[in-house]
Amino acid sequence: MNALVDAAQFASFRDGKIVIVFENGMEVRFPVEKNPRLAKGNSKQLGKVEISPFGLHWPELDEDLSIRGIMKGDFGQARHNPR
Repeated sequence: MNALVDAAQFASFRDGKIVIVFENGMEVRFPVEKNPRLAKGNSKQLGKVEISPFGLHWPELDEDLSIRGIMKGDFGQARHNPR
């Protein structure tokens, strides 16, 4: 799927997950715990998500995620374990 051709139509926070609905009806979900900034947000902050042509933005949490990254399993702000 080319996420830039089939644009995100709607995004919400539900049951501990970010839910993205695309124009073709496909849904993508990921748990907020996968992103440290989102994990610190409350329901109200997480529900205030804006959609742009390229991704999602949470203004109150200062977080942006690209649709392309989400589709690859990159939910941003990855926690790295030092070796």
